[in-house]
Amino acid sequence: MSGPPNITVIGMGNVLLSDEGVGVRVVERLMETRRFPPHVRIVDGGTTAMKGLLPLVEEADHLIVVDALNGHGPAGSIYRYTGADFRKNVPKKISAHEIGFLECLAIAEVNDRSPASVVVIGVKPKDMTTASMSLSPEIEALLDPIGDMVCGELAALGAGPIPPPEGE
Repeated sequence: MSGPPNITVIGMGNVLLSDEGVGVRVVERLMETRRFPPHVRIVDGGTTAMKGLLPLVEEADHLIVVDALNGHGPAGSIYRYTGADFRKNVPKKISAHEIGFLECLAIAEVNDRSPASVVVIGVKPKDMTTASMSLSPEIEALLDPIGDMVCGELAALGAGPIPPPEGE
């Protein structure tokens, strides 16, 4: 491999169902407030079907995914899984795109094109049934801390946010 590794951050979720859209809202906030090196790709994965998700997974040397996950703690609990941990301990499925993501990881592995590392940052939602484009206040308050976690993962890969140009 020549040059820096391709790193992809994907925010998953349905922004029409309140907290289900937390992953998308995190990457939107990152794109609005931070700048990243050219080899870091920040993607609104929304409810992308496997056809759209597979190329993102296969093209990444390192992959970071942010999504709503139904873990064991209270609403607002944040979970961090590596790829192997996530596949082994995936919390109870709460949306169709989670299965699509697992299938994409498996297909990429079969194709010998899986990322060298996968990190999943999950957030236990409070409300995923209300038809609303707004997050619950509890989950909204976590956007920046989760964004900081993503930036920490990127920094560990040598690709943290870059400072804005002078005068911005």
